[in-house]
Amino acid sequence: MIITGVLAFTVVTNLNNLGKAARVVALIKSESLGSVSMAELIEGATAGMVESPDDPYSVYLEPEKFQNLEGHIKGTYGGVGLLITVDKDRRLVVVSPFKGTPAQRAGMISGDWILKIGDQETAELDLSEAANMMQGDPGTSVVLTVLRPGESVPREFELIREVIEIPTVQGQMLKGAGSIAYLNISNFTEHTEEELERTLGELQKEKFQGMILDLRSNPGGSLQSAVDVASYFIPEGPVVYIMGKRDTQTLMTRKGRYLNVPLVVLVNGGSASASEIVAGAIKDTGSGILVGENTFGKGLVQTVFPLEGGAAVKLTTAKYLTPAKHDIHEKGISPHEEIILTPEQERDVLMHGPDLERDPQMKKAVEVLREKMK
Repeated sequence: MIITGVLAFTVVTNLNNLGKAARVVALIKSESLGSVSMAELIEGATAGMVESPDDPYSVYLEPEKFQNLEGHIKGTYGGVGLLITVDKDRRLVVVSPFKGTPAQRAGMISGDWILKIGDQETAELDLSEAANMMQGDPGTSVVLTVLRPGESVPREFELIREVIEIPTVQGQMLKGAGSIAYLNISNFTEHTEEELERTLGELQKEKFQGMILDLRSNPGGSLQSAVDVASYFIPEGPVVYIMGKRDTQTLMTRKGRYLNVPLVVLVNGGSASASEIVAGAIKDTGSGILVGENTFGKGLVQTVFPLEGGAAVKLTTAKYLTPAKHDIHEKGISPHEEIILTPEQERDVLMHGPDLERDPQMKKAVEVLREKMK
């Protein structure tokens, strides 16, 4: 076989790179003072191949992390039952403990600041790392060091992990707002549409005439779940365009779901990925008004590829565009009505939930929605 030009250069370069990798492995095995197994070397090399400063979303997932990710997508995991976020001061804050979970039974409440998970200070962790540290096998324990706003002495909670089913949808008629329904979606899992249908069924008994959809601090989740949920809030048509390496897919709404009610959507800087797909579709189709703050700006799609031994790689495989072909990556989605909360107001909202008196964004949403309902 005759190999010429660019192809020959590519083959030689690849062989040289493989030779370099083999040389490094040989040096570590023969010269390094530490004892490193071949399996550890291969795992480290695999992680290095996947991870790149230019793409923080492509990662190698060790078996435990892959298991945790699968649990979140399915809506179950081994943990303590806390919904957490990071506030504007980069503190790890409890949004709410889920009902009937170890965290709630131990007395943790909305607004608690988690200072340490075990011996690890949370100031050094991102949200994903903190969540992973609190997860683990049912029956194992974790100690959380917590400071409650208004107190000066931290508390310690030793919690025994259990199998947690993550509720992702909460709904109620909004107090003091007449016939307005309030719907909060905290993230998108395999069960979110089922929860949404059940919650809407209860709300429809109250004969609501307008709806506030709260996607604040929703970090995303399942792409298909986001498309299914968007089907309730926009007319039939495209929800999102997925632009991959080889082709572009158009993901459409599911027929017969559209509620067609006056709608306002609450968003903030914690609204990312799948929640931006929903918010972007609503904005582009004119189906609702966005109130709050500019969203995070994650317009990339990751695909998880399982590997031998229970590990996996998560690779960025596509980017998405909104129905009007907007690329929101690293830009976010701007609301129609911008209302920025102070850190104190943000904590108030986290601690008290939907409250017209304490939540300026909610107050504006009700004001806008009442105009639409006239």
